[in-house]
Amino acid sequence: MEGLFLIFIVFLGIIAFFMFMYFVPVGLWITAIFAGVKITIGELIGMRIRKVPPGVIVNSLITATKAGLQVTTRELETHFLAGGDVPNVIRALISAEKANISLSFKQATAINLAGRDVFQAVQISVNPKVITTPKVAAVAADGIQLIAIARITVRASIAQLVGGAGEDTILARVGEGIVTSIGQAASHREVLANPDKISKLVLSRGLDAGTAFEILSIDIADVDVGANIGAKLQTDQAAADLKVAEARAEERRAMAVALEQEMIAKAQEARANVIQAEAEIPKAIAAAFVNGNLGVMDYYKMQNVQADTEMRQAISGSGKGIGSGNSGK
Repeated sequence: MEGLFLIFIVFLGIIAFFMFMYFVPVGLWITAIFAGVKITIGELIGMRIRKVPPGVIVNSLITATKAGLQVTTRELETHFLAGGDVPNVIRALISAEKANISLSFKQATAINLAGRDVFQAVQISVNPKVITTPKVAAVAADGIQLIAIARITVRASIAQLVGGAGEDTILARVGEGIVTSIGQAASHREVLANPDKISKLVLSRGLDAGTAFEILSIDIADVDVGANIGAKLQTDQAAADLKVAEARAEERRAMAVALEQEMIAKAQEARANVIQAEAEIPKAIAAAFVNGNLGVMDYYKMQNVQADTEMRQAISGSGKGIGSGNSGK
């Protein structure tokens, strides 16, 4: 029993030792002391309680102190608890100081919390970055399409990193400037002969305003001739005009056919009216007989006059008889 009790005591001692070393990082404290960083055991224990890794804070503080930066443990802890990358900020501050770039701790932490890589931004300020645009298609005044590719040399603007637009905005603005420049050219040959005019025009428009970058230069890397958009548009317009003309001709033909049918209908209506009027003649004669306005002799005389008229028409060839004779021939 005494052996088991001794083992249990040793086990508890080991656990207590590791817990003590965890909450009281003596090794870090000794390292900080020898590095010339003033930090107390109580501050290290407070970091453990606040769930701040002491190693990250102490090592970053040592690096900053050796580089001559004036930062405090509280500032580093505050930035870590805010979700920032403390080592990245320290590296950025050291790099900016070595490159004579004005960058304060407050600016660096703000840039880092904004989601940007502040160390990379300082590197781009020291070594400008080249951005290649995708193919930008534009049409000159003569209707020929040109396809251009540009390379944009940019440098990070530290003051505009917080709230400034990114690379996508730069690419969009440069693409718009290229389209405008090519569109203003009277001929595509003019652009091919002097592609630097595109660069000068685009660069003079101040496209980096409100962005996180400063445009140093815009160089046209390649210009290719595309399709003859003007001729294609004219062909499409001619085809459209032809369809419109055909539609109007078909409309006029349909109106003519409708008018012809309308006239035929009117002629048939007129014939029907004549036949209807002729049908009233026997009725009128019968009514005249009944009323005593027409006698039998008068009716015979009328018949003789009609027969005489038909005979004379037949002789003169202006009546139905001559028509019949022609038909017989």
